[in-house]
Amino acid sequence: MDADAARLIGASLAIAVGSLGPGIGLGLIGNAMLNGVARNPEAQGRMFTNMILMAGLTEAVAIYALVISILLIFVAS
Repeated sequence: MDADAARLIGASLAIAVGSLGPGIGLGLIGNAMLNGVARNPEAQGRMFTNMILMAGLTEAVAIYALVISILLIFVAS
């Protein structure tokens, strides 16, 4: 196997595996938000703020995987 092919396979695996968890996590965060608002509509503002904070922290993991993938493509030789 060529070194360039291995580098590209590694980069694709890094972004695929690295974005799988955050995708599931964002779905669970949205589900919990909708269930919470359905049970207590008055607390929607506080729950929305916490949901946005948790979604941002979850998305950071996917962004780190993207950065690692880009580094593997363009920097690794």
